[in-house]
Amino acid sequence: MKFHLKSLVMATAAALSFAAMAADSIKIGLSGPFTGGSSPMGVSMRDGVKLAVSEVNAAGGVLGRKFELVERDDEAKNERGVQIAQELINKEKVVATVGFINTGVSLASQRFYQEAKIPVMNNVSTGTIVTKQFLPPEFADNYIFRTSANDTVQSAMIVDEVMKRKYTKVAILADSTNYGQLGREDLERTLATKGIKAVAVEKYNIKDVDMTPQLLKSKQAGAEVVITYGIGPELAQIANGMEKLGWKVPMLGSWTLSMGNFIDNAGKNGDGARMPQTFIQDGNTPKRKAFIEAYLKAYKPANDRISSPVSAAQGYDSVYILAAAIKQAGTTDGPKVREALEGLKEKIDGVVASYDKPFTHDDHEAIKMGMPVMGQVENGRVVRAK
Repeated sequence: MKFHLKSLVMATAAALSFAAMAADSIKIGLSGPFTGGSSPMGVSMRDGVKLAVSEVNAAGGVLGRKFELVERDDEAKNERGVQIAQELINKEKVVATVGFINTGVSLASQRFYQEAKIPVMNNVSTGTIVTKQFLPPEFADNYIFRTSANDTVQSAMIVDEVMKRKYTKVAILADSTNYGQLGREDLERTLATKGIKAVAVEKYNIKDVDMTPQLLKSKQAGAEVVITYGIGPELAQIANGMEKLGWKVPMLGSWTLSMGNFIDNAGKNGDGARMPQTFIQDGNTPKRKAFIEAYLKAYKPANDRISSPVSAAQGYDSVYILAAAIKQAGTTDGPKVREALEGLKEKIDGVVASYDKPFTHDDHEAIKMGMPVMGQVENGRVVRAK
């Protein structure tokens, strides 16, 4: 009798232990700038991620477990991003991280995930080098993946627009961050393939409020178009600065010209600005319509406009891609999840795109040439450019 009772107790304890293990959440890091000038991108990305996680969890989670987000504000600071990466890996024991908005923060932080063999889903940062930091032969495997359009793709689209509109004299204004300067380099290389050399290449700093010197040099050089690589607040200063000088030439630039704090701060001076976009807030497919409606219902943004639709959509999609990889791997083990991402069998119906084998071992870019479109600012919104 005692033997049977003891066996029953042990079996019950084992069952309870197994149930507790099955109920444990899957911790996912969520890192981005939720305050400051980059916050429209960070907050939109965060909210897109949270929306996807709520849907995944409502459907039963992954491997019978719910996703748990461990959220941190990196303030768009490289050193803060490094601290967060170490905390999420060593203290919180995350199995993956989604996020990174700023290229500099990404480059500084993701090396810790690489060393720990924990996958990173970069869903906004676009510096071409982001997914190329850890390549063979030095690194057999790369744990850094991306669901945003890198600067090589964007530069090609920008230069195509330059050629289509027959601009021969271009000025480049780029901020002094890693994002701005690496993007400028990509842009200049791509222009060179078409035999074009910028008549002015000017740099400015984050929080600069007077772009007059850079704009005057560009105007005096006879620029027919101003191409930008920066973020919203400073981009608005460029648009407003041209208005003050009485010099109105087209603005063309990277995807960040779609940021809410560019559109709002530039007002009518931002109208006509063009930029590559992976996603425009337009419910032109059932998936996009459902996403937009769910986002607006959950977060109620002013004027029913997502501050950074691109960031929100890419963040949302990154969760579903990661969830499919963990499900396929049958485990949260980093190397196994990486392998699953590189050979994903399930087709993901995302907001940005339908992803069919988005990654391989040697290609960690989900967004390929030809997938983004050109957007244009019109009356406080981004619409598809004509």
